[in-house]
Amino acid sequence: MLKFHWKLLFQSAGGPFLDGWLLSIIGIALVGMQTDLKLTITGASALIGIFFGGLFFGRITDIVGRQLMYTLDLIALVVFSVLCAFVDSAWQIILLRFIIGVAIGADYPIATSLLAEWLPVKKRAAMLGLLVVAWFVGATVATFLGFGMAEYLGDGSWRWMLATAAVPGIIILLMRIGTPESPRWLLSKGRIDEAKRVVKRVYGAEATIDSIVADEAKIQLKAGFGTLLKGIYFKRIIFCGVFYLCAVTPLFAIYTFGPVILNAFGIHSGNISNVGYALISLVFLIGCIPALRMTETFGRRPLLLWSFFLMIIPFVALGFAPNAHVGFIIFWFAMYALVSGGPNILEWSYPNELFPTDIRATAMGVVTAISRIGAAVGTFLMPLSIEQFGVGQTMYFMAILTAIGFVVSFLLAPETKGKSLVEASS
Repeated sequence: MLKFHWKLLFQSAGGPFLDGWLLSIIGIALVGMQTDLKLTITGASALIGIFFGGLFFGRITDIVGRQLMYTLDLIALVVFSVLCAFVDSAWQIILLRFIIGVAIGADYPIATSLLAEWLPVKKRAAMLGLLVVAWFVGATVATFLGFGMAEYLGDGSWRWMLATAAVPGIIILLMRIGTPESPRWLLSKGRIDEAKRVVKRVYGAEATIDSIVADEAKIQLKAGFGTLLKGIYFKRIIFCGVFYLCAVTPLFAIYTFGPVILNAFGIHSGNISNVGYALISLVFLIGCIPALRMTETFGRRPLLLWSFFLMIIPFVALGFAPNAHVGFIIFWFAMYALVSGGPNILEWSYPNELFPTDIRATAMGVVTAISRIGAAVGTFLMPLSIEQFGVGQTMYFMAILTAIGFVVSFLLAPETKGKSLVEASS
Protein backbone atom coordinates (compact mmCIF):
# COMPACT_ATOMS: atom_id res chain seq x y z
CA MET A 1 0.00 0.00 0.00
CA LEU A 2 1.41 3.36 -1.08
CA LYS A 3 0.78 6.72 0.53
CA PHE A 4 -1.50 7.43 -2.45
CA HIS A 5 -3.70 4.43 -1.61
CA TRP A 6 -4.15 5.55 1.99
CA LYS A 7 -4.95 9.09 0.85
CA LEU A 8 -7.52 7.79 -1.64
CA LEU A 9 -9.01 5.55 1.04
CA PHE A 10 -9.36 8.51 3.39
CA GLN A 11 -10.98 10.62 0.65
CA SER A 12 -13.35 7.84 -0.40
CA ALA A 13 -14.31 7.16 3.21
CA GLY A 14 -15.75 10.68 3.41
CA GLY A 15 -18.99 9.65 1.69
CA PRO A 16 -19.76 6.73 4.03
CA PHE A 17 -18.73 8.88 7.01
CA LEU A 18 -21.30 11.51 6.00
CA ASP A 19 -23.94 8.86 5.30
CA GLY A 20 -23.54 7.42 8.79
CA TRP A 21 -23.57 10.94 10.22
CA LEU A 22 -26.77 11.93 8.42
CA LEU A 23 -28.66 8.74 9.22
CA SER A 24 -27.63 8.70 12.87
CA ILE A 25 -28.26 12.36 13.63
CA ILE A 26 -31.86 12.07 12.42
CA GLY A 27 -32.46 9.45 15.13
CA ILE A 28 -31.69 12.03 17.82
CA ALA A 29 -33.33 14.91 15.95
CA LEU A 30 -36.64 13.06 15.61
CA VAL A 31 -36.98 13.00 19.39
CA GLY A 32 -37.26 16.79 19.34
CA MET A 33 -39.87 16.81 16.60
CA GLN A 34 -43.51 15.79 16.58
CA THR A 35 -43.46 11.98 16.13
CA ASP A 36 -46.32 11.68 13.67
CA LEU A 37 -46.59 10.03 10.23
CA LYS A 38 -44.98 12.96 8.45
CA LEU A 39 -41.87 12.64 10.55
CA THR A 40 -41.85 8.91 9.99
CA ILE A 41 -41.56 9.80 6.32
CA THR A 42 -38.76 12.21 7.25
CA GLY A 43 -36.80 9.32 8.72
CA ALA A 44 -37.18 7.35 5.49
CA SER A 45 -36.84 10.23 3.00
CA ALA A 46 -33.03 10.23 2.89
CA LEU A 47 -33.07 6.46 2.26
CA ILE A 48 -35.49 6.94 -0.64
CA GLY A 49 -33.13 9.60 -1.98
CA ILE A 50 -30.23 7.15 -1.74
CA PHE A 51 -32.30 4.70 -3.82
CA PHE A 52 -32.57 7.19 -6.69
CA GLY A 53 -29.02 8.46 -6.28
CA GLY A 54 -27.53 4.97 -6.45
CA LEU A 55 -29.80 3.79 -9.25
CA PHE A 56 -29.17 6.66 -11.67
CA PHE A 57 -25.76 8.04 -10.75
CA GLY A 58 -24.06 4.64 -10.77
CA ARG A 59 -24.71 4.39 -14.50
CA ILE A 60 -23.77 8.03 -15.07
CA THR A 61 -20.48 7.38 -13.27
CA ASP A 62 -19.69 4.46 -15.59
CA ILE A 63 -20.32 6.77 -18.56
CA VAL A 64 -18.68 10.08 -17.58
CA GLY A 65 -16.05 8.82 -15.13
CA ARG A 66 -15.41 8.63 -11.40
CA GLN A 67 -13.39 11.82 -10.88
CA LEU A 68 -15.97 14.45 -11.91
CA MET A 69 -18.83 12.90 -9.95
CA TYR A 70 -16.52 12.48 -6.96
CA THR A 71 -16.80 16.20 -6.10
CA LEU A 72 -20.16 17.26 -7.54
CA ASP A 73 -22.15 15.02 -5.22
CA LEU A 74 -20.45 16.45 -2.13
CA ILE A 75 -21.17 20.03 -3.22
CA ALA A 76 -24.87 19.16 -3.32
CA LEU A 77 -24.70 17.47 0.07
CA VAL A 78 -23.06 20.47 1.75
CA VAL A 79 -25.48 23.02 0.26
CA PHE A 80 -28.65 21.13 1.17
CA SER A 81 -27.38 20.23 4.65
CA VAL A 82 -26.95 23.94 5.40
CA LEU A 83 -30.48 24.63 4.16
CA CYS A 84 -31.84 22.17 6.76
CA ALA A 85 -31.12 24.79 9.43
CA PHE A 86 -33.69 27.15 7.92
CA VAL A 87 -36.73 24.94 7.34
CA ASP A 88 -40.08 25.82 8.88
CA SER A 89 -42.31 22.94 7.77
CA ALA A 90 -42.26 19.15 7.58
CA TRP A 91 -42.40 18.99 3.77
CA GLN A 92 -39.24 21.11 3.52
CA ILE A 93 -37.37 18.71 5.81
CA ILE A 94 -38.59 15.74 3.80
CA LEU A 95 -37.56 17.34 0.49
CA LEU A 96 -34.10 18.39 1.68
CA ARG A 97 -33.41 15.01 3.29
CA PHE A 98 -34.46 13.35 0.04
CA ILE A 99 -32.03 15.47 -2.02
CA ILE A 100 -29.25 14.83 0.49
CA GLY A 101 -30.02 11.13 0.13
CA VAL A 102 -29.64 11.40 -3.65
CA ALA A 103 -26.18 12.93 -3.17
CA ILE A 104 -25.15 10.17 -0.74
CA GLY A 105 -26.59 7.49 -3.03
CA ALA A 106 -24.53 8.89 -5.88
CA ASP A 107 -21.35 8.75 -3.80
CA TYR A 108 -21.68 5.04 -3.02
CA PRO A 109 -20.92 3.74 -6.53
CA ILE A 110 -18.54 6.62 -7.31
CA ALA A 111 -16.20 6.31 -4.33
CA THR A 112 -16.24 2.53 -4.00
CA SER A 113 -15.58 1.80 -7.68
CA LEU A 114 -12.76 4.36 -7.84
CA LEU A 115 -11.12 2.92 -4.73
CA ALA A 116 -11.58 -0.72 -5.79
CA GLU A 117 -9.94 -0.05 -9.16
CA TRP A 118 -6.81 1.39 -7.54
CA LEU A 119 -6.32 -1.07 -4.67
CA PRO A 120 -3.91 -4.07 -4.68
CA VAL A 121 -5.57 -7.50 -4.57
CA LYS A 122 -4.40 -8.57 -1.10
CA LYS A 123 -5.69 -5.42 0.57
CA ARG A 124 -8.85 -4.84 -1.47
CA ALA A 125 -11.54 -6.36 0.76
CA ALA A 126 -10.10 -4.98 3.99
CA MET A 127 -9.63 -1.50 2.53
CA LEU A 128 -13.14 -1.46 1.08
CA GLY A 129 -14.32 -2.70 4.44
CA LEU A 130 -12.75 0.35 6.07
CA LEU A 131 -15.33 2.42 4.21
CA VAL A 132 -17.94 0.69 6.36
CA VAL A 133 -15.89 1.49 9.45
CA ALA A 134 -15.98 5.12 8.31
CA TRP A 135 -19.79 4.85 8.11
CA PHE A 136 -19.96 3.73 11.73
CA VAL A 137 -17.40 6.33 12.84
CA GLY A 138 -19.63 9.00 11.29
CA ALA A 139 -22.72 7.46 12.89
CA THR A 140 -21.08 7.19 16.31
CA VAL A 141 -19.65 10.73 16.29
CA ALA A 142 -23.02 12.13 15.17
CA THR A 143 -24.87 10.14 17.83
CA PHE A 144 -22.78 11.54 20.67
CA LEU A 145 -22.85 15.02 19.11
CA GLY A 146 -26.63 14.89 18.73
CA PHE A 147 -27.02 13.60 22.27
CA GLY A 148 -24.88 16.48 23.57
CA MET A 149 -26.78 19.07 21.53
CA ALA A 150 -30.13 17.75 22.72
CA GLU A 151 -28.91 17.76 26.32
CA TYR A 152 -27.52 21.30 26.37
CA LEU A 153 -29.51 23.08 23.65
CA GLY A 154 -32.90 21.43 24.14
CA ASP A 155 -35.42 19.97 21.70
CA GLY A 156 -35.17 22.98 19.39
CA SER A 157 -31.60 21.98 18.51
CA TRP A 158 -32.84 19.45 15.94
CA ARG A 159 -32.53 21.86 12.98
CA TRP A 160 -28.88 22.53 13.83
CA MET A 161 -28.27 18.80 14.17
CA LEU A 162 -29.46 18.30 10.59
CA ALA A 163 -27.12 21.06 9.36
CA THR A 164 -23.98 19.76 11.11
CA ALA A 165 -23.04 17.44 8.21
CA ALA A 166 -22.03 20.50 6.18
CA VAL A 167 -18.88 20.97 8.29
CA PRO A 168 -17.22 17.57 7.60
CA GLY A 169 -18.71 17.76 4.09
CA ILE A 170 -16.69 20.88 3.25
CA ILE A 171 -13.50 19.34 4.64
CA ILE A 172 -13.95 16.14 2.60
CA LEU A 173 -14.80 18.13 -0.54
CA LEU A 174 -11.53 20.08 -0.28
CA MET A 175 -9.60 16.84 0.26
CA ARG A 176 -11.03 15.29 -2.91
CA ILE A 177 -9.93 18.08 -5.25
CA GLY A 178 -7.28 16.75 -7.65
CA THR A 179 -8.05 13.04 -7.20
CA PRO A 180 -6.86 11.12 -10.31
CA GLU A 181 -9.25 9.20 -12.55
CA SER A 182 -9.31 5.40 -12.51
CA PRO A 183 -6.91 4.00 -15.15
CA ARG A 184 -9.16 0.96 -15.58
CA TRP A 185 -12.10 3.20 -16.45
CA LEU A 186 -9.94 5.25 -18.85
CA LEU A 187 -8.83 2.06 -20.60
CA SER A 188 -12.43 0.85 -20.85
CA LYS A 189 -13.18 4.06 -22.77
CA GLY A 190 -10.14 3.74 -25.05
CA ARG A 191 -8.34 6.72 -23.44
CA ILE A 192 -4.99 4.96 -23.31
CA ASP A 193 -2.70 8.02 -23.19
CA GLU A 194 -4.64 9.46 -20.26
CA ALA A 195 -4.41 6.13 -18.44
CA LYS A 196 -0.63 6.13 -18.95
CA ARG A 197 -0.31 9.66 -17.56
CA VAL A 198 -2.40 8.84 -14.50
CA VAL A 199 -0.37 5.70 -13.71
CA LYS A 200 2.94 7.57 -14.08
CA ARG A 201 1.63 10.36 -11.87
CA VAL A 202 0.82 7.89 -9.09
CA TYR A 203 3.55 5.24 -9.42
CA GLY A 204 6.41 7.20 -11.01
CA ALA A 205 7.88 7.91 -14.45
CA GLU A 206 8.91 4.28 -15.03
CA ALA A 207 5.44 2.84 -14.38
CA THR A 208 3.44 1.30 -17.24
CA ILE A 209 -0.13 0.20 -17.77
CA ASP A 210 0.85 -3.17 -19.27
CA SER A 211 -0.36 -5.25 -16.31
CA ILE A 212 -3.69 -3.41 -16.18
CA VAL A 213 -4.17 -3.80 -19.94
CA ALA A 214 -3.41 -7.53 -19.73
CA ASP A 215 -5.75 -7.94 -16.77
CA GLU A 216 -8.67 -6.08 -18.37
CA ALA A 217 -8.14 -7.93 -21.67
CA LYS A 218 -9.18 -11.17 -19.95
CA ILE A 219 -12.76 -9.88 -20.05
CA GLN A 220 -13.99 -9.90 -23.62
CA LEU A 221 -17.42 -8.61 -22.60
CA LYS A 222 -18.38 -5.01 -23.38
CA ALA A 223 -21.03 -4.62 -20.75
CA GLY A 224 -23.96 -2.24 -20.48
CA PHE A 225 -26.90 -1.91 -18.13
CA GLY A 226 -28.68 -4.80 -19.87
CA THR A 227 -25.85 -7.13 -18.85
CA LEU A 228 -27.04 -6.90 -15.26
CA LEU A 229 -30.41 -8.37 -16.23
CA LYS A 230 -29.21 -11.71 -17.56
CA GLY A 231 -26.98 -14.68 -16.81
CA ILE A 232 -24.46 -14.78 -14.00
CA TYR A 233 -24.54 -11.02 -13.44
CA PHE A 234 -28.30 -11.06 -12.81
CA LYS A 235 -27.78 -13.75 -10.16
CA ARG A 236 -25.05 -11.62 -8.62
CA ILE A 237 -27.33 -8.57 -8.57
CA ILE A 238 -29.99 -10.65 -6.80
CA PHE A 239 -27.44 -11.98 -4.30
CA CYS A 240 -25.82 -8.62 -3.53
CA GLY A 241 -29.09 -6.72 -3.45
CA VAL A 242 -30.91 -9.18 -1.17
CA PHE A 243 -28.10 -9.77 1.32
CA TYR A 244 -27.41 -6.01 1.44
CA LEU A 245 -31.12 -5.29 2.01
CA CYS A 246 -31.45 -7.92 4.74
CA ALA A 247 -28.39 -6.57 6.54
CA VAL A 248 -29.13 -2.84 6.40
CA THR A 249 -32.91 -2.77 6.90
CA PRO A 250 -32.73 -3.65 10.62
CA LEU A 251 -29.59 -1.53 10.96
CA PHE A 252 -31.15 1.60 9.47
CA ALA A 253 -34.36 1.11 11.41
CA ILE A 254 -32.35 0.90 14.64
CA TYR A 255 -30.37 4.02 13.76
CA THR A 256 -33.34 6.07 12.62
CA PHE A 257 -35.67 5.12 15.46
CA GLY A 258 -33.19 3.91 18.09
CA PRO A 259 -34.54 6.04 20.95
CA VAL A 260 -38.12 5.29 19.87
CA ILE A 261 -37.41 1.53 19.86
CA LEU A 262 -35.76 1.63 23.28
CA ASN A 263 -38.70 3.65 24.61
CA ALA A 264 -41.03 0.93 23.32
CA PHE A 265 -39.03 -1.59 25.37
CA GLY A 266 -39.69 0.59 28.41
CA ILE A 267 -36.28 2.27 28.50
CA HIS A 268 -37.35 5.87 28.80
CA SER A 269 -36.32 7.14 32.22
CA GLY A 270 -34.09 10.20 32.08
CA ASN A 271 -31.40 9.97 29.41
CA ILE A 272 -31.01 6.18 29.53
CA SER A 273 -32.65 5.77 26.10
CA ASN A 274 -30.25 8.16 24.35
CA VAL A 275 -27.22 6.80 26.21
CA GLY A 276 -28.18 3.22 25.31
CA TYR A 277 -28.63 4.28 21.68
CA ALA A 278 -25.19 5.93 21.67
CA LEU A 279 -23.54 2.84 23.19
CA ILE A 280 -25.19 0.53 20.64
CA SER A 281 -23.86 2.80 17.89
CA LEU A 282 -20.36 2.45 19.33
CA VAL A 283 -20.64 -1.35 19.42
CA PHE A 284 -21.64 -1.40 15.72
CA LEU A 285 -18.31 0.30 15.04
CA ILE A 286 -16.38 -2.15 17.23
CA GLY A 287 -18.03 -5.12 15.49
CA CYS A 288 -16.51 -4.12 12.16
CA ILE A 289 -12.90 -4.28 13.39
CA PRO A 290 -12.42 -8.10 13.60
CA ALA A 291 -14.44 -8.54 10.40
CA LEU A 292 -11.82 -6.51 8.49
CA ARG A 293 -9.22 -9.14 9.33
CA MET A 294 -11.52 -12.13 8.90
CA THR A 295 -12.62 -11.18 5.38
CA GLU A 296 -9.06 -11.87 4.14
CA THR A 297 -8.27 -14.84 6.41
CA PHE A 298 -11.59 -16.58 7.01
CA GLY A 299 -12.94 -15.76 3.54
CA ARG A 300 -15.94 -13.78 2.32
CA ARG A 301 -18.52 -16.57 2.09
CA PRO A 302 -18.03 -18.23 5.53
CA LEU A 303 -17.83 -14.82 7.22
CA LEU A 304 -21.13 -13.78 5.64
CA LEU A 305 -22.94 -17.02 6.52
CA TRP A 306 -21.79 -17.23 10.14
CA SER A 307 -22.57 -13.56 10.72
CA PHE A 308 -26.11 -13.82 9.37
CA PHE A 309 -26.74 -16.92 11.48
CA LEU A 310 -25.56 -15.20 14.66
CA MET A 311 -27.53 -12.03 13.84
CA ILE A 312 -30.81 -13.97 14.03
CA ILE A 313 -30.33 -14.88 17.71
CA PRO A 314 -30.55 -11.36 19.25
CA PHE A 315 -33.81 -10.59 17.45
CA VAL A 316 -35.34 -13.87 18.63
CA ALA A 317 -34.23 -13.14 22.21
CA LEU A 318 -35.65 -9.61 22.09
CA GLY A 319 -38.90 -10.87 20.58
CA PHE A 320 -39.23 -13.53 23.28
CA ALA A 321 -38.71 -11.14 26.21
CA PRO A 322 -39.71 -7.59 25.22
CA ASN A 323 -40.45 -6.68 28.86
CA ALA A 324 -37.10 -7.79 30.23
CA HIS A 325 -34.65 -5.73 32.29
CA VAL A 326 -32.92 -2.73 30.70
CA GLY A 327 -29.57 -4.53 30.78
CA PHE A 328 -31.03 -7.53 28.90
CA ILE A 329 -32.44 -5.32 26.13
CA ILE A 330 -29.28 -3.29 25.60
CA PHE A 331 -27.13 -6.46 25.82
CA TRP A 332 -28.93 -8.16 22.92
CA PHE A 333 -28.98 -5.03 20.78
CA ALA A 334 -25.24 -4.75 21.44
CA MET A 335 -24.73 -8.42 20.53
CA TYR A 336 -26.53 -7.85 17.24
CA ALA A 337 -24.33 -4.82 16.59
CA LEU A 338 -21.20 -6.82 17.41
CA VAL A 339 -21.86 -9.83 15.15
CA SER A 340 -23.21 -7.79 12.23
CA GLY A 341 -19.71 -6.64 11.29
CA GLY A 342 -19.30 -9.35 8.62
CA PRO A 343 -22.22 -8.41 6.34
CA ASN A 344 -21.58 -4.73 7.01
CA ILE A 345 -18.02 -5.04 5.70
CA LEU A 346 -18.97 -7.23 2.73
CA GLU A 347 -21.75 -4.88 1.58
CA TRP A 348 -19.01 -2.79 0.01
CA SER A 349 -16.58 -5.53 -1.05
CA TYR A 350 -18.84 -7.99 -2.87
CA PRO A 351 -20.59 -5.60 -5.34
CA ASN A 352 -17.26 -4.06 -6.38
CA GLU A 353 -15.58 -7.45 -6.83
CA LEU A 354 -18.31 -9.30 -8.74
CA PHE A 355 -18.79 -6.94 -11.72
CA PRO A 356 -16.40 -5.78 -14.50
CA THR A 357 -15.13 -2.22 -14.95
CA ASP A 358 -17.72 -1.26 -17.59
CA ILE A 359 -20.60 -1.80 -15.16
CA ARG A 360 -18.96 -1.78 -11.73
CA ALA A 361 -20.39 1.57 -10.62
CA THR A 362 -23.72 0.76 -12.29
CA ALA A 363 -23.94 -2.53 -10.37
CA MET A 364 -22.96 -0.90 -7.09
CA GLY A 365 -25.60 1.75 -7.71
CA VAL A 366 -28.31 -0.82 -8.43
CA VAL A 367 -27.38 -2.89 -5.37
CA THR A 368 -27.39 0.25 -3.22
CA ALA A 369 -30.79 1.21 -4.65
CA ILE A 370 -32.26 -2.22 -3.85
CA SER A 371 -30.94 -2.11 -0.30
CA ARG A 372 -32.05 1.45 0.38
CA ILE A 373 -35.59 1.13 -0.93
CA GLY A 374 -35.96 -1.90 1.33
CA ALA A 375 -34.40 0.01 4.19
CA ALA A 376 -36.70 2.98 3.52
CA VAL A 377 -39.76 0.73 3.63
CA GLY A 378 -38.47 -0.90 6.81
CA THR A 379 -37.74 2.46 8.41
CA PHE A 380 -41.20 3.71 7.48
CA LEU A 381 -42.88 0.58 8.83
CA MET A 382 -40.83 0.18 12.02
CA PRO A 383 -42.79 2.62 14.25
CA LEU A 384 -46.07 1.53 12.66
CA SER A 385 -45.26 -2.13 13.39
CA ILE A 386 -44.35 -1.32 16.99
CA GLU A 387 -47.67 0.49 17.41
CA GLN A 388 -49.78 -2.14 15.65
CA PHE A 389 -48.13 -5.45 16.67
CA GLY A 390 -45.88 -4.55 19.58
CA VAL A 391 -42.12 -4.38 19.82
CA GLY A 392 -41.73 -8.13 20.47
CA GLN A 393 -43.48 -9.13 17.25
CA THR A 394 -41.51 -6.48 15.37
CA MET A 395 -38.26 -8.10 16.52
CA TYR A 396 -39.50 -11.43 15.14
CA PHE A 397 -40.07 -9.73 11.78
CA MET A 398 -36.44 -8.57 11.86
CA ALA A 399 -35.32 -12.13 12.66
CA ILE A 400 -37.22 -13.47 9.63
CA LEU A 401 -35.67 -10.85 7.36
CA THR A 402 -32.20 -11.72 8.63
CA ALA A 403 -32.89 -15.43 8.05
CA ILE A 404 -33.78 -14.65 4.43
CA GLY A 405 -30.37 -13.00 4.09
CA PHE A 406 -28.74 -16.19 5.41
CA VAL A 407 -30.62 -18.46 2.98
CA VAL A 408 -29.90 -16.30 -0.09
CA SER A 409 -26.23 -16.04 0.87
CA PHE A 410 -26.00 -19.81 1.40
CA LEU A 411 -27.39 -20.41 -2.10
CA LEU A 412 -25.61 -17.67 -4.06
CA ALA A 413 -22.57 -16.26 -2.23
CA PRO A 414 -19.29 -16.92 -4.12
CA GLU A 415 -15.77 -16.81 -2.67
CA THR A 416 -13.56 -14.03 -4.09
CA LYS A 417 -10.71 -14.17 -1.58
CA GLY A 418 -7.30 -13.76 -3.25
CA LYS A 419 -8.71 -13.07 -6.73
CA SER A 420 -7.98 -10.04 -8.90
CA LEU A 421 -10.88 -7.78 -9.87
CA VAL A 422 -11.00 -9.39 -13.31
CA GLU A 423 -10.89 -12.95 -11.93
CA ALA A 424 -13.59 -12.19 -9.36
CA SER A 425 -15.86 -10.41 -11.85
CA SER A 426 -15.53 -12.78 -14.80
